[in-house]
Order: sequence, then structure tokens, then C-alpha cells
Amino acid sequence: MKQDLRNIAIIAHVDHGKTTLVDAFLKQSENFKIKNDAVKELIMDSNELERERGITIFSKNASIRYQDVKINIVDTPGHADFGGEVERIMRMVDGVLLLVDAKEGPMPQTKFVLRKAIEAGHRIIVVINKIDKPYARVDWVLNATYDLFFELGASEEQIEFPVIYASAIQGKAGLKADLNEMKNIEPIFQKIVSYFSAPVVDEKNPLQMLTVNLAYDNYKGKIAVGRLYSGTLRRGMAVAHIDRAGEIKRGELSAVMLFEGLNRVDVEEAAAGDIVAVAGISDISIGETIADIKNPIALPIIHIDEPTIKMTFGVNTSPFKGKEGGYTTSRNIKERLERELETDVALSVLPTDAADRWVVAGRGELHLAILIEKMRREGFEIEVSRPEVIFKEINNKKMEPVELVSIEVPEAYSGVIIEMMSKCAGVMKDMRVDAGTVYVDFAVPTRGLIGTRGEFLTRTKGTGIMNSIFLGYEEYKGEIKPEIRGSIIATETGASNNYGLVVAQGRGKLFISAGTPVYEGMVVGQNAKAGDVPVNVCKVKELNNFRAKNEGLQDQLEVPLTLTLEDALSYIGDDEMVEVTPKSIRVRKTLLTEIDRKRFKREEKNSI
Repeated sequence: MKQDLRNIAIIAHVDHGKTTLVDAFLKQSENFKIKNDAVKELIMDSNELERERGITIFSKNASIRYQDVKINIVDTPGHADFGGEVERIMRMVDGVLLLVDAKEGPMPQTKFVLRKAIEAGHRIIVVINKIDKPYARVDWVLNATYDLFFELGASEEQIEFPVIYASAIQGKAGLKADLNEMKNIEPIFQKIVSYFSAPVVDEKNPLQMLTVNLAYDNYKGKIAVGRLYSGTLRRGMAVAHIDRAGEIKRGELSAVMLFEGLNRVDVEEAAAGDIVAVAGISDISIGETIADIKNPIALPIIHIDEPTIKMTFGVNTSPFKGKEGGYTTSRNIKERLERELETDVALSVLPTDAADRWVVAGRGELHLAILIEKMRREGFEIEVSRPEVIFKEINNKKMEPVELVSIEVPEAYSGVIIEMMSKCAGVMKDMRVDAGTVYVDFAVPTRGLIGTRGEFLTRTKGTGIMNSIFLGYEEYKGEIKPEIRGSIIATETGASNNYGLVVAQGRGKLFISAGTPVYEGMVVGQNAKAGDVPVNVCKVKELNNFRAKNEGLQDQLEVPLTLTLEDALSYIGDDEMVEVTPKSIRVRKTLLTEIDRKRFKREEKNSI
């Protein structure tokens, strides 16, 4: 056992304080110094998207030193849509810190990430965080956490977990829930060293390293990150690269790196038990093994849950194509999707009959939305379809994905939410009321949830919280009647005008303001009634020689509803798409002209 080393992961529900706790670890460790004074918090959330959304999307490595022990830390995503990251990380560590909010208690994603840790057989330390929150209820949270361990089938050793109370944002922790007695984060360091086992290394075994993550460096190229189970890695040494198919190729390591603080540091040699990064194998992928050249033995391949949601990605075909992005061709998009597959094993990309269309499948709407947003910021222009669920056939029965939806709303909105979930074919599993707040769980088909989050926030006036987690595949729940709505569609290409928009505004809610470039077939608003309505938003008021009674009075335009990417994906119907460019997010009809849409409906009717 390497007594001077500990490998741990930090897991939690979204926004329960993982990254903030890692900040406290880094700032109070012996080997870390913040070089840039401007970086004060969320040090590990280095990605722009993560900082904007306040969630961890990509797992990251860091290391700290406590006394004579090096502690490798892996910060994992808390959202179930990025569960592929969590599943891989469990193969890299020996212990897990589980963070639970002192007021909210265990949430759906807490259950998801904890299940992965229990299945891996890891020891777990429970950290009840945010004890400085008003109305924190640490005793209730601790009991709920015990119940969750029992529910997930934890072993006796796992259930007898140590508990630490903390306020990560203040950088304090202790064995009692008393902030006044807490001084720093050291009690967590002490418990990590004393409770978690050191890595067990068999020095007789040949070299074996499992690739769990990938990174890129402008000088070193592709970098494979993983745990070195046995053997020694040296810079310049020849190794065997065993891919997922079991094929063995020869490779040579151009660099060997270890983690110090937030940095990868070049070393001449790395010993077994540590988390290592290596460069020099350009075609390596996640789940593959780096082994001894003379005695290559593959490690077990990482199993990842299958995707549940799919969308069609395609080349932008709108009249504005090529005006706002740098990467617009099918080759550009195909190469970018293939590159994403190398680092995201929970993603699937399949070709279609069209050369410029691909079916992209992922773990949820957020998973795919993050990919689209990344491509958009990199300069790509694409158009995407409405998200659809992936059905399966098991024992000649049609099966569909079902999610556990946990909702927290003020009591006044409980009736509205129960009605809303019942329309989505949801089945209530649990309901409790506490201090005017209703907590209710539903099992809902995934297809019933698509596009409902915006409506949920509207109906609860922004006061509701909704979280969901994949439960599994169940028998088809029958038809779910879609919400009947319509779109306001532009009939001309040009710039929108006040006069034309006032006319359109009388039909419903607008998505654009005056002066916005539009094209025929572009959706510029939501119709207040069922069915689509064409409007010429570029229309200009004709001038004449007559003076009207109300001359000089101007019609007022309401502030338009600006659609985010997630809003647009939730809004679109089966005959609509989202055009995504670096500068704009537009909703459009798949068939742009009214003649084409009428012809398609006629042909569809005749075929029936």
C-alpha cells in the first residue's frame, strides 16, 4: 500500500457545493498558491460554460498535500446528463466524499452519483455542507442520507460512514454542526487520510493503466489521463496500446505527467497507484488500456449507460447560412462530432440517409444542449431537430425511458403541478408538505418531460424547483397528447419593421424586435391560438395625403421573449428546427415556404 497517497472523488447533486469545497481544499493546502488574485472562487470550473451556468460539466483533476500525504482529487459533474463522467471516475479512485445540502438533503442526482459509488464498492465520507444556511436541518438530512444508503443496498461498512459538517464557502468544517467551533477545513483532510485506504499496488504485475479521461495540449497533442494500476511509466518508453476491440498496437510515450495543484507537471517517471497523464499515443480513447509491451493485459472496459434522447444535427440550410459562422460544411460538422466522441463516451453519433445529417444521441436534453453550445462558440453553424426519446423493444414489448421527477413548490402551486404532470402521463410516487412547501415525486416518461421545464417555471412563477433522474426503461405508457399551439411565421425576407411587428403582436408573443433580419419560414413568435399564422413582419406603413385623427400616436411594441438555446429546443414542434450560429439562435420551419408546407400536408394526408 502506498501510504503517502490517497485518490478520492467528490460527488453531489447540482449546486450542493462540490467545486466550492475543492476551492477551500486548494486554498488551505500546503502546496497550492493562487497566482492570479482575480481568481477567488470556483477555481476548478475553468470552462466558460461551467462558470456561466454554475454547474460542473467536465470532471477535472487536482492534487493537494496534507502533511506527508498527496491527495489526488477528482471533481465530478452533479447532473445526471453527465453521468458518463461519474461512472468513469469511480474506476480511478479509492474513496468518495459525498456532499449533501444541509437544507435540501439528498436530491435525485445525489441518488444517481451515490449509486455509482456504492456499486464500485468505495468507502464514503458524508459531508453535510452549507450548515450556515437559514433553516438548515442537519438531523433530518443525516437521517434522510442513512435512508438513501439503505435504499441503494450499501454494505455494512459503507453505511457506517463518518459524518463531517461544513460551510465550504467559509472554508470551515468540523465533527459537530457548530460554526463557532470550526476554524478551517483540516478535519476533512484528517478524515480523508485516516478513513480512506491507500492505493494497493502489486509490484509483480506488469504495467497497466486505464484511460479514464482525455485532454488536449497544443504542444503535446492528445493526453490520456487515468490511474496507473501497476508497473512504472517512464518518458520515452515503449508501451502496448490495447483498444476496445482488443487490438494491440505499439506506442511510445513522449511525456509523463503527474498532478500538482491544478497543473500537470512533467516527470521522468510515475509509479503505480497514482493518477497519471501521458502523451504520445494519438489514437487512444477512453476505456482503453496502456500495458506492458512484452506482456500486454487489458483492463476491464468501462460500462456506460446508454443514451435516452436523440436529435438530428445537420448543415445549416437557411437563407442566412454562412453569414455568421466559420464552420458550415458537412465535413466540418462530421469531424467535430467525431472529435467529441473521443472524449464523451455517453454520446452516440449515427449517419442518416442524407450526407449532411446525423442522429446524435445523449443522456438528456442538457447533455445535447451543452454540445450544441460548445459547437456554437467554436464558430459552427448547424440546425437541429426537436429532441426525441429512444424506444427499445424487449421481449416483443415496446419500452420507453422513464424518469423520477422530484418537484419542490410552494403549496399554492401544488394543484397546478399535479395536473401538469398527469398530462405528461406521470404517476405520483411520494408527496409531503413541510412549512408551506410541497415535495412531490413522479415517475414520468421522458417524452412527456421534453419541453416542459419552461412551462413549469411559468406556472410556478419561477418559485418551483424540478429535478429528474433516469429510472430505467418501462413498458410504453400510451399516447401523450401534445400541447396544441401555433407559431407566427414570417412570410418575407428582410428586416422586421415596427408596423409589421405591431400587426404580428396582436396574434401572440413575439421572439424578435424591430430591425431583426428575418427570412420566409422563420418563426418570429408564438401564436396565442392553435395553428400557425403567416405574417409579413417586414411590412412598412404606406404613406398617403390623408391625416388620420390619431396621427402622431405610435403603437407600442412589447419587449420580445428572447429564446435561449434550451428555450428554443423546448419550444419547437416536429415540423420545426433550431438554427444555431455563433451570433444567433433562430427557430424556423423545416419547410420554409407555405406552398411546400401545404404540399407536404396534402401528401401526408393522402398517404394515410
